[in-house]
Amino acid sequence: MDPDETSLGDKMIQFKRKENLIDEKAVLLLVSAGSAKAFSQLFHHYSPKVFQYALKIVKSDTLAEEIVQEVFVKIWNLEEQLVAIENLDAYLRVLTRNHTLKVLRRIALEVKTNRMMVHTYQEDHNDTEEYIIFKDSEKILNQAIEKLPAQQRMVYSLCHQEGLKYEEVAERLNISKLTVKTHMQHALRFLRNYVSTHTDIAVLVILMTFLSEK
Repeated sequence: MDPDETSLGDKMIQFKRKENLIDEKAVLLLVSAGSAKAFSQLFHHYSPKVFQYALKIVKSDTLAEEIVQEVFVKIWNLEEQLVAIENLDAYLRVLTRNHTLKVLRRIALEVKTNRMMVHTYQEDHNDTEEYIIFKDSEKILNQAIEKLPAQQRMVYSLCHQEGLKYEEVAERLNISKLTVKTHMQHALRFLRNYVSTHTDIAVLVILMTFLSEK
């Protein structure tokens, strides 16, 4: 699919705009057919949202802009698969999260590699870089867990720290499975937001990977 393709010309479906909304299906159909104009409108409409979501995690304008570019390159390359997307906003959010984590992992690896080039690890594991990073991440996560409401903290502890399934937690606490799931979703959302504002990238990679839903 050639990004410069303009053969659709007059066949370009006009986007329905109301309160800055666009007709997602029409846009995706046109982009899947190779319309550079439609892709440009799609980019200008959604890129600010993608940028802000990425920025909340990486805390860097440069990295957030890089993620925006990667996300929309991915969208362009989906071609005919685009028409199968039911909720573009939600799809972009997931795509942004995945690319953001990939960037964080890459940076963490680069940081670790650079440090290894200038430092010799000591024999005592308590003094190694990995141990220090792990202890930092553990401390930050524990601080965040303590700030959870009592019920969310209990559910999180049983699910993530004791490894119980939602059904087992529901039975133990005498609540519904749906209530357990809701508590976990709220707890994980709070914990992710907390650690993203209280740590550096190397630790954040560890915690964000750990704080994924079961």
